[in-house]
Amino acid sequence: MSDLILQSRDGGVLTLTLNRAEALNALNRDLIDALRDALAAAAADQAVRTLIITGAGRAFCSGADLMAPRVGKLVSPGQGISDGMTSHFNPLARDVAYFPKPVVAAVNGVAAGGGVGLALAADFVLAANSASFVQVFTPKLALVPDMGCSWHLPRLVGRARARALALLGDKLSAQDAAAWGLIWKCVEDAALTGEAAALAQRLSALPPLAAQRTKQALDAAFDNDFAAQLDLERRYQHELGDAPDFAEGVRAFAEKRAPRFG
Repeated sequence: MSDLILQSRDGGVLTLTLNRAEALNALNRDLIDALRDALAAAAADQAVRTLIITGAGRAFCSGADLMAPRVGKLVSPGQGISDGMTSHFNPLARDVAYFPKPVVAAVNGVAAGGGVGLALAADFVLAANSASFVQVFTPKLALVPDMGCSWHLPRLVGRARARALALLGDKLSAQDAAAWGLIWKCVEDAALTGEAAALAQRLSALPPLAAQRTKQALDAAFDNDFAAQLDLERRYQHELGDAPDFAEGVRAFAEKRAPRFG
């Protein structure tokens, strides 16, 4: 187990903490590899029902580590960026976005650049009141938003605000991020860990397959027309209706008790 990712368990909740506090948890290849390994293990572990991702120290994640040494054969800077996205950054974004169980990002401090993309790939983003979100790509680095930021921003906050965030690079407070719908909500700094844990415990009580299919159905709605979405819902209900958790839900309803899903 790498010390770049700290892991702790509380029942069905696994917390993964990015542990490069001295570098504001900037993403280098070693950190990405360690996080992807932890994600893969958590996905395969049936005892893990919900995941929390957070950062050590005063930052959630400051994006790509621009000071990381270049590896591999000598290529142009642009080719090096592209290769790194192909081998590391894009796979990490997909791993989080398509993780088969609910994911909570607990943003404890600044999220910058790809750190914003990492957070937004989660199902829920909770942020401490002192946290902030900043798009450094275009105004600071002459690049485009990546790690999925260009996909998430217009869908979450609309065209006008997405352009302002991406092109101006102004820091967005956690309070405004919540008000704009970029994140789920912000909480007092001292309450972040407890709020994230409480949310994760609620998510852990969900029926696992139904939670996974709900995530997939909501994602598919961006591309499906209404008829296609209705057909997808029908297919998922067929599958889930034949699963044991549906029978347990019906029994619990009849017996006026909380369901106990497998």
